[in-house]
Amino acid sequence: MALPRLWQGQEAHCPNCGYEVVEVEKNPYIAPLAYASASLVLMAFVYSMMFVTVTMAGVTSILSLPAMMKRLVLLDFGFLAEVMFVLTFGMPLLFLLLCIYVYSALWREKVYPGLLYATRTLVRLRHWIMVDVFFISTLVAYIKLSSVAKVEFGAAFYLMFVLAVMLIRTSVSIPQHWVYYKIHRMLGRDAVQTASEDRICCSRCLYFRGREEATCGVCGADLYDRRPKSLSVSTAFLIAAMLLYVPANVLPIMISSNPTTVQINTIFNGIVYMWNDGDKLIAVIIFSASILVPGAKIVLLLVLNISARYGLPAGARTMQRLYRFTESIGKWSMIDIFVIIILMSAFHTYVARVVPGQAAVYFCLVVLLTMLSAYFFDPRLLWDKAHSFEQSANRPSEKVPANQPE
Repeated sequence: MALPRLWQGQEAHCPNCGYEVVEVEKNPYIAPLAYASASLVLMAFVYSMMFVTVTMAGVTSILSLPAMMKRLVLLDFGFLAEVMFVLTFGMPLLFLLLCIYVYSALWREKVYPGLLYATRTLVRLRHWIMVDVFFISTLVAYIKLSSVAKVEFGAAFYLMFVLAVMLIRTSVSIPQHWVYYKIHRMLGRDAVQTASEDRICCSRCLYFRGREEATCGVCGADLYDRRPKSLSVSTAFLIAAMLLYVPANVLPIMISSNPTTVQINTIFNGIVYMWNDGDKLIAVIIFSASILVPGAKIVLLLVLNISARYGLPAGARTMQRLYRFTESIGKWSMIDIFVIIILMSAFHTYVARVVPGQAAVYFCLVVLLTMLSAYFFDPRLLWDKAHSFEQSANRPSEKVPANQPE
């Protein structure tokens, strides 16, 4: 499809599925710069101030986000520390710095070094920011903590909510289609080409380019009609996630202890224990995030891959919406991992101690692998399969001569 020329405050939707393809802010230069700058200031406060204080049996734990990561490293759970650091600090920080770099160049109308590469990296980082997931995980952990300890939230907790909102607002204010157009205008080029059969629409910047180009002349991404080996790569990640989903549910995910007892919980046993112990709300939330969402995502991705390969069980528009839903729910399975990190940081004294089990690493990998499976799946294959079935259904059947076998 060919996008029309958009003015400030306008948006364009796909005529097939209604998905919003691009939206230009009313203040396209100042708004992203303001959101990103405010987010950087908030991030500095969130990571330098007290996050939560937990008091139990006269022992007080004063927690900050860097302290949580440090404790994971000291307990030899460096992988979980890296995941927390990358998803809640590293990715957001890089995203905001790139946003300021790109939009300051647009605002000043100057071509900075590596501007196209910075823009390409910027738009790809948006799916891997999980500050909002960590904030919700804190609320889930609070329900559990408040029943056995005194919990007081620090300023960093309340600022994290504002930071999550600002990061989301920054993310949705960046239309790569418009950004690439402005960059090429500064370079004295016109990125717009007429849509035709001998051109390919780049899946990144949404501009049409000649089929002879190996990489898009607008954004520099690989140029292809359909993502090469999309189904093979997506299925490979999905199979890996399915294999790791077994130890993630069978092995212990959290080990809690006190001077008298040691409790080893798998995901399901922990949910049952919390339900029987009266924490029904947190049991429902953990069940949804740890079993329902990842299980449903694996099933839906399996259906999507099979459908794109062999045929659609429903209309292409329905399957497209199913893909968008699958893509959007993936990161919320990380709630369980973040809850364990918070509980482990709160309970690390002789009175009570919580440590992650082996399943925590496997479960974290399941979440990341399913996100990668959805990322590499090309939803246009669903429309291709629907179109091929329509053509075969409309093709007139050939009559077989009477003297030849059918």
